[in-house]
Amino acid sequence: MNNPCPFCTPENIVLSNELAYAIFDIYPVNKGHLLIIPKRHVSGFFDTTTEEREAINELLEQGKSLLEEKYQPDGYNIGINCGETAGQTIFHVHVHLIPRYEGDMENPRGGVRGVIPEKRIY
Repeated sequence: MNNPCPFCTPENIVLSNELAYAIFDIYPVNKGHLLIIPKRHVSGFFDTTTEEREAINELLEQGKSLLEEKYQPDGYNIGINCGETAGQTIFHVHVHLIPRYEGDMENPRGGVRGVIPEKRIY
């Protein structure tokens, strides 16, 4: 394989269970930005099994607890890019757990709607 999947050989695992693991994003949106990733190489969220989704959700909860203790964020965004058109660049599904902090953006209204900037404020 010319471009090996970076998520199939993870480094610096922060949390883990039987089917998934969590790492800090190497290009974080905010301090504490975590990625929750199934261990099985699977491109899209809709291709994961029920068990993998449960494992991902378990790590989202554990990740939130870790971030609460370490960084005390004021809120969170949780997101998954599904497909190239949605901005996915690594085709091994991963869930972003992004801690948010008061003042990290002037007006956060609209949250994840900001993926299309002109649709964020409504």
